[in-house]
Amino acid sequence: MTRSIGLRALVLSLVILTIFLAAWHVAVSGGGGGGQTVDPEYAKLVGAAAATGGQTPMPGPIDVGRTIWKHLSDPFYVRGTNDMGIGIQLAYSLARVLLGFGIAVAVAVPLGFLIGMSPLVYRALDPFIQVMKPISPLAWMPLALYTIKDSSLSSIFVIFICSLWPMLINTAFGVASVRKDWLNVARTLEVGPVRKAFTVILPAAAPTILTGMRISVGIAWLVIVAAEMLVGGTGIGYFVWNQWNNLSLTDIITAILLIGLVGMVLDQILARLTRLVTYQE
Repeated sequence: MTRSIGLRALVLSLVILTIFLAAWHVAVSGGGGGGQTVDPEYAKLVGAAAATGGQTPMPGPIDVGRTIWKHLSDPFYVRGTNDMGIGIQLAYSLARVLLGFGIAVAVAVPLGFLIGMSPLVYRALDPFIQVMKPISPLAWMPLALYTIKDSSLSSIFVIFICSLWPMLINTAFGVASVRKDWLNVARTLEVGPVRKAFTVILPAAAPTILTGMRISVGIAWLVIVAAEMLVGGTGIGYFVWNQWNNLSLTDIITAILLIGLVGMVLDQILARLTRLVTYQE
């Protein structure tokens, strides 16, 4: 039954994709009338009007497909500061996300355990969490640039900040929600605090903790693109902004698709880990 539903879902997805690509092709071709164009005023704003005559055709799926193939056929070339393969740019972004995310895990999980296990610590830290949580991660970028004085490290700090709160809150909630019966049994058996944390609390709270990690990595991947647009240099966000300055719409759409695919892979890795932990319970 599950296999049948999966097969039908795959067929439906392919049908939807085909309809979308056909509609896209028809929309940009304009029925043979020369295609859609970018407003000349936008072209002037980025200094590309002289080169393009103010008329840049909106790319169709075939054009984007050719561009994707071109990038994937040589993704790791380096010809200069502003001319690197899209694989290099994705690698820079992934490295920043994974480093900032890893630091956030190292901070959020132990602190979440402490908050979840101690009502006193929860009440003491909750006002600070409620104030800090709603702040946009990008609002920290000017302070990070001023204090750290390095754009790449500042981006990592922003990723750390945006990854911290979902993991911290989910970890604290998961730890606080562990069944009292299990804790009572551990107390009866005189299990030490450290052993109780690793053998009782962590397995029970693991699905909730991983859900927080899944939320955090999605936010981190979203924020890194915006952060790299602000600070420039390297990364997929900088690549998108640089191609906008060049008015290369096919490269922008290609980067958008790759950003989505990488985000999906990161999400699915943590989703699989969450399912494995849940099934083991």
